[in-house]
Amino acid sequence: MNAQDKPVEDLSRAEAEEELARLAAEIARHDALYYQQDAPEISDAAYDALRQRNMAIEEAFPDLIRPDSPRWRVGAAPASGFAKVRHAVPMLSLDNAFDEENLRDFVARVKRFLSWSDDEPLLFVAEPKIDGLSINLRYEQGRFVRGATRGDGREGEDVTRNLLTLKDLPKQLKGAAPEVMEVRGEVYMTKSDFAALNRRQEEAGGKVFANPRNAAAGSLRQLDPAITAQRPLRLFTYSWGELSENVADTHWGFLERLSDWGFSINPLAERCEDVDAMLALYHRVEAERAALDYDIDGVVYKVDRLDLQARLGFVSRAPRWAIAHKFPAERAITQLEKIDIQVGRTGALTPVAHLTPVNVGGVVVARATLHNADEIRRKDIREGDTVVVQRAGDVIPQVVEVVLDKRPEGTPEYDFPTRCPCPLQTEVVRHEGEAVSRCSGELACPYQQVEKLIHFVSRDAFDIEGLGEKQVQAFFDWGLIRTPADIFDLQEKDGADGLTRLKNRPGWGARSAEKLFEAIEARRRISLERFIFALGIRQVGQATALLLARSYGSLERWQSAMKQAASERHAAPQARKPEEVGQAYAELCDLSGVGMSMADEICAFFHERHNLEVLEQLEARLTVEDAVAPVTAADSPVAGKTLVFTGTLETMSRSEAKARAEALGAKVAGSVSKKTDYVIVGADAGSKARKAAELGVTILSEEEWRQMAGEAR
Repeated sequence: MNAQDKPVEDLSRAEAEEELARLAAEIARHDALYYQQDAPEISDAAYDALRQRNMAIEEAFPDLIRPDSPRWRVGAAPASGFAKVRHAVPMLSLDNAFDEENLRDFVARVKRFLSWSDDEPLLFVAEPKIDGLSINLRYEQGRFVRGATRGDGREGEDVTRNLLTLKDLPKQLKGAAPEVMEVRGEVYMTKSDFAALNRRQEEAGGKVFANPRNAAAGSLRQLDPAITAQRPLRLFTYSWGELSENVADTHWGFLERLSDWGFSINPLAERCEDVDAMLALYHRVEAERAALDYDIDGVVYKVDRLDLQARLGFVSRAPRWAIAHKFPAERAITQLEKIDIQVGRTGALTPVAHLTPVNVGGVVVARATLHNADEIRRKDIREGDTVVVQRAGDVIPQVVEVVLDKRPEGTPEYDFPTRCPCPLQTEVVRHEGEAVSRCSGELACPYQQVEKLIHFVSRDAFDIEGLGEKQVQAFFDWGLIRTPADIFDLQEKDGADGLTRLKNRPGWGARSAEKLFEAIEARRRISLERFIFALGIRQVGQATALLLARSYGSLERWQSAMKQAASERHAAPQARKPEEVGQAYAELCDLSGVGMSMADEICAFFHERHNLEVLEQLEARLTVEDAVAPVTAADSPVAGKTLVFTGTLETMSRSEAKARAEALGAKVAGSVSKKTDYVIVGADAGSKARKAAELGVTILSEEEWRQMAGEAR
């Protein structure tokens, strides 16, 4: 059985690692399609199903959590064309529940975190989850001053002028309001307005939208506000960002204040006193879904008391105090026309099915992932087959099964390539314990070279305006760039050695070339976390890049420590425990969420001579800024400190204590070393407390820790 079809509890460690890699890559692609291009290829239910599987595997194998895990990501980086807005408070996403068991587990987790008993009553607010475009609205002195899309959760697009055309948006709030207030909501289009818009578009020969969500997003992101004004956009509000003062004690109270100020809130929202009431509302809303004049894809539950929300806080990309209960996935039948092979930056060969386009729940699907050779063989998938396609969570939809009674007679089996489709035709290898086949050409393979360059300039990395996939491929084909450093030499070498000037090449002109060179120059200064992420080290995504940057502080210190760790690992390749390898390697592994698998990938990167040359070349051309502590934690007494918790805490759970420490800018480690700053001991503290005493590390009681964290009773 293929790894992706096994229950989580049956996965081996190697299979789990393979599955997490597959899920991370595919979900990232669909995030870009949904948030940047407003052109999703799968349904929300399909998308959520793989997020659910990803989370389940991570819970079973917590040491395998990847830095590019979907749990760390929200949306995608903002598209070009609008000014960018940095959110004062990040706009995070929600974890998902797909059935009753998931929901009951969520409520149980909340109570465990709070150290509450199972029978202690806990009130929730339930609201339909609108399928639209998330928005942040900023008010100062009660007057609307700016609006921005969610973007990647930290930075969105300034769409203020377009939002001003919405009738549902109060330009001036009714009554008294905080000096500064950010209101969050969803811009959407009703089903009836969507149908009317498409009729007008078709009559005028314009673009016909696939569904109301795409229509709403496309309308709000028009560069000409006059076009937005012609589109019937609506707004529901449900949350907040930055607030200069508290406005309510409960979420329900906040919704009532929103209504008083003149905002629209969903009329189906209700308070629920327990899980049974939450489920009853879910089934009632699901039954009414088709009759509603707007699209919803589930129900969101939020802990009602705001003081409890503050205690629960956030984990990675989502709040602990809220969850989205999604509606089921959808399927469709179509024909698989052909199978193509894509080569990623790590050399992984991914088979992709090209389908006769089919509408699955309002979204046109034309491609589906086939994952790997084992998947094709197990399902006996062949070119020309009629197949069942499901939008069940993959970034590209997946082929569920073949309709065998519709297979043309004599259809041959699909032969997975043994040679890379790149011009070098290098041999394809498959390592023991892996389901992924890889090109053995590595840096010699042009497909991998191009993919690494595309990653380097991507929006979450160097974000060079005007240098996307097509441009990188063209520059590579023209011989203008081979390594990341070549990008920063483009202008200097433009037209040198008899080469054609960029402005004279196909698709370019004097102004577009000038703008590209300006964009490249603007990226000669970059933050350390973006620089680390741009290097494309396997398993190192945005979250880990940020963790590494904050842990080591500067490029010089990070490189020095990684080179030392790589040297230690090379000298002890068979060691099974971090402490058996060496101090630098052990300290790397001790960072929250890293572990030996990820540390080995980082060490492998720093052991490769070519990679060190690339780093040297980039250092000579760039200024990499030192990392800074989070603004909210800048004045914290534990910012930048390493903490270890041990024993049983009485006033908070271990999870709550760890979350609070990280929110204050501290690093929470699992073991005590000479670099540990504080060890917080609860009841029955054991070996960690003894080791702290032996090393002379400062030991704090739980009460002393609470005082340091500003939570003294």
